[in-house]
Amino acid sequence: MKPLNNAEALSLIKESITQIIPDADFTLVRPDDKFRDVLELDSLDFLSLVELLSERAGVRIDEEDYLDLTTLSDATRFLVERTGRGS
Repeated sequence: MKPLNNAEALSLIKESITQIIPDADFTLVRPDDKFRDVLELDSLDFLSLVELLSERAGVRIDEEDYLDLTTLSDATRFLVERTGRGS
């Protein structure tokens, strides 16, 4: 996949979360909030999100990367950096 910019990465994250939790209300989530807590994603939901992001962004996401997917801003930065490196 081509490198993502911030807007594209954030959109991809929100679309992926919405696929898992269709009624996710992003008005409740500030960029630096732990979105798992605010949107009440359980562990299985989070793993589904990781899988979707990996597939849709075309990047490998390992377990040690999970801390980079805590907030919307962290996850956005992670995808921008990861897709920019082409890994």
